[in-house]
Amino acid sequence: MDIPGKIRRIARPFRPVPALPKPVVGLQAPVAAGTTAWFVALIILLATGADSTAIWTALAGGGLGCIGFGIITWQTTASRQGSRGAQRDL
Repeated sequence: MDIPGKIRRIARPFRPVPALPKPVVGLQAPVAAGTTAWFVALIILLATGADSTAIWTALAGGGLGCIGFGIITWQTTASRQGSRGAQRDL
């Protein structure tokens, strides 16, 4: 049990935290899954004759997923080229 006011010393320095593996931090898989889900929902909504608001919502979700792929490609290219403002390790 710690005694109040007494500082505990750490016997050795902390080890650096290892980088997470690419499949864990990769962006392509979740964006692909989400975009596919929105387009599948759009097809189902069109087949069932759903309300136009739901159809436009599914279309917007799929479109934003496609824009997300463009942003991922843009950031990956900038990171590989060594741009200062790009996100690293993509």
